Amino acid sequence: MIARLSLALAAALALAACEAPPVDQTGAPVARAYRIGEGQAPAIQLRMLDSVNALRRSRGLPPLELNAELTAAGATHARDMSVQNRPWHFGSDGSSPVSRAARAGYAGTLLGEVLSETYETELQTLAAWMEQDDTRAVILAPGARDMGFAFYQEPNGKIWWVLNTGTRGGGPGVS
Repeated sequence: MIARLSLALAAALALAACEAPPVDQTGAPVARAYRIGEGQAPAIQLRMLDSVNALRRSRGLPPLELNAELTAAGATHARDMSVQNRPWHFGSDGSSPVSRAARAGYAGTLLGEVLSETYETELQTLAAWMEQDDTRAVILAPGARDMGFAFYQEPNGKIWWVLNTGTRGGGPGVS
């Protein structure tokens, strides 16, 4: 049953990544906004957690648990990236991923942070992250036990996604 679920999730991720973007009359790609309704955040977070855990399970890695402090750090940074209008790891106050996790009260060690600025769904974003060595390494970090996942959607539909991973034990952070 779990194998079938993992296979179905992998197929859904692959299909999400292969979906052709809409084009205008000149053939140029047109961004389609994925609108997130009020109250959908918990379902989106759990969908991402389940998807990440399916990917980790397929590689023999332990599952992650959704962590409130890492999620809070991500939510703050997602909104801040929108204000700065750029996806990067430093806050407008000079904060780093490590300092934001500590400020949010995370007692473990932050292993990494992945970001995205897009109009795509969380699963399309995850598929894109899995295509890059550096972001895939954060998602599949063998020592990770916690995950924070948050977003901020602008009125125009642009979404700023932030995923953090961490471990409850000591050790060096990767950020």
